[in-house]
Amino acid sequence: MPQARPEVLDFLLTRRSRPAKTLRTPVPDHAALMPMLTAAARSPDHGKLEPWRFIVLEGAALTRLQELTAKRGAELALEPDKLDKACRQFGDADLVVAVISAPVISQKVAEVEQILSAGAVCLALLNAALASGWGANWLTGWMASDRAFLETGFGLAPHEFVAGYIHMGTETHAPPERPRPVMVAKIAWLSE
Repeated sequence: MPQARPEVLDFLLTRRSRPAKTLRTPVPDHAALMPMLTAAARSPDHGKLEPWRFIVLEGAALTRLQELTAKRGAELALEPDKLDKACRQFGDADLVVAVISAPVISQKVAEVEQILSAGAVCLALLNAALASGWGANWLTGWMASDRAFLETGFGLAPHEFVAGYIHMGTETHAPPERPRPVMVAKIAWLSE
């Protein structure tokens, strides 16, 4: 008989991301962040390739990325509203963990499986932050895949990209529950 963990299931059934714009200081310090990063690193990883890594962004790094976002967004001729929102993603933040998808060459594990592993790391980190009592949100945006931004901002290799920017902090208010999927419309049962 499996040993149930109803408190964990209850957490998963009621978890709710917190909008990044509502997160403020205090934020997790390095000691508080390490167990969350360690939990995220336990995500499924076919072939034990570890096709991801973390870049913790704080302080001047966030200011630098906000400025780079403004510069690169202007080069891309983004609409002012879209560019302002992208800049605020870094400018309003106090702590962001960039989860870098870094697939490795493998004869056994397809690249798509490695990318999905990086996505699993993002969700595990988000859930670890929420379970630790912090507000957290998983964001991306064009700054997660624009080559010029990634190379200038992070020095990423051509095959790497940001799977997610995980924002963390103290929530200023809990958001209302949002509509969830109608499960009968999302499930097919096959028995033959």
